[in-house]
Amino acid sequence: MTLSTEPQLTDVLKDAQAWVRKLHSGRVTRWEASAFQRWVEADPARLAAVRQASRQWQLMGAAGARLLQADPAVARHHREAQMRRARPDRRAFLGFAVGGAGAAAVVAYAPLDLWPALRLWGADERTAAGEQRQIEFVEHVQVALNTRTSVRRLAADERSIGGMELIEGEAAVDVARAAKPFRVVAGAGRVVANAASFEIRMIDDQACVTCVSGTVVVDHPAGQRTLRESQLLRYNRRAISDVAAARPNETSAWRRGELVFQQTPLPLVIDEINRYRAGKVVLVGDAVRRKTVSARIKIAELDTALLQIQHSFQLDATHLPSHVLLLSS
Repeated sequence: MTLSTEPQLTDVLKDAQAWVRKLHSGRVTRWEASAFQRWVEADPARLAAVRQASRQWQLMGAAGARLLQADPAVARHHREAQMRRARPDRRAFLGFAVGGAGAAAVVAYAPLDLWPALRLWGADERTAAGEQRQIEFVEHVQVALNTRTSVRRLAADERSIGGMELIEGEAAVDVARAAKPFRVVAGAGRVVANAASFEIRMIDDQACVTCVSGTVVVDHPAGQRTLRESQLLRYNRRAISDVAAARPNETSAWRRGELVFQQTPLPLVIDEINRYRAGKVVLVGDAVRRKTVSARIKIAELDTALLQIQHSFQLDATHLPSHVLLLSS
């Protein structure tokens, strides 16, 4: 009979350790971060495993730092090994992530999050997380791109002075009076404007068009709508909504460096914060998902806002590498 004093690692803990190693690498794509969130949310035991793996990683890091400080020979070997080590690729990550029961689900998520990213390859202009940029597309047209936004320039034709395709993200378009209108294509819809200001948002194939001033026309396979000042509509691939009243002071808040929420479900607030913040905030727990938030948040102070959310709803916070934050009830 063989006795062992080493604890047996569960499949869940092995997967959690693999995720922590990946997060610590600093090279986490958006689909990997989303896959990690779904993996954690699928089973309460996984959150506990991630916390345990994170503590283990911190202890290993502290012990390793003391060893490097105490032994110059070990420190020299470490530096040489770091210089020789090839940059790990996605296949290497998948290799150590498939050791447990949850790994098959992680791999299954990959294509679902990867396909949208393929659309971004043809973008002419793109903003990173938290970045906003002003662009002059053509004469008479000014475009402001919000965070994580990708657009493609469209040439002029017989009916327009030019245009753009909003592949993903959010943009504010100001069109001065010109001989022809300016057009914006987003998903299944097309917005045409002249002497008008409007905002258009395209997230997960759901579009929202808000008219700030003037008049804009939205063409969609399911119908055509005209928007006037302080009106909005939404559409997806299959349907277009009726015209509704808008509150431009709230929808345009990002142009002032703010996010405004009125009785907004907490998961939607976290989703919006994730668009502006590097890394990922992961919300875990059914009870906390029913909470709502009314707040005016400065984009430059998102970490402060997250701390207030944590304390307001009495959530536990677990900080992981690559700016991943777990908030759980």
